[in-house]
Amino acid sequence: MAKYRKKPVVIDAFKWTGGHDQVEDPEWIIEAIKKGEVRISGLNDTEICMQIDTLEGVATAQKGDYIIRGIQGEIYPCKPDIFKATYELVGELNGEET
Repeated sequence: MAKYRKKPVVIDAFKWTGGHDQVEDPEWIIEAIKKGEVRISGLNDTEICMQIDTLEGVATAQKGDYIIRGIQGEIYPCKPDIFKATYELVGELNGEET
């Protein structure tokens, strides 16, 4: 059986806090919210979640998850442990992590 290695790609991402302490709001997530592709729901801070339309259906992000914009502009959530095992910081843009 053949083995394959994932090609290195650079993605945009931010950690979603789900609260008033959110300091990053990348333009691409704001645009997705305006288009209705991403929705914030929940009655209070403990139940808040982000609903993201993906090619596979609606994905739910919880507080602390990373929100990723892939190489084709697709947006999807990623759990922090998976994110840290898969990605590394490659640079910063205007003082923000990129």
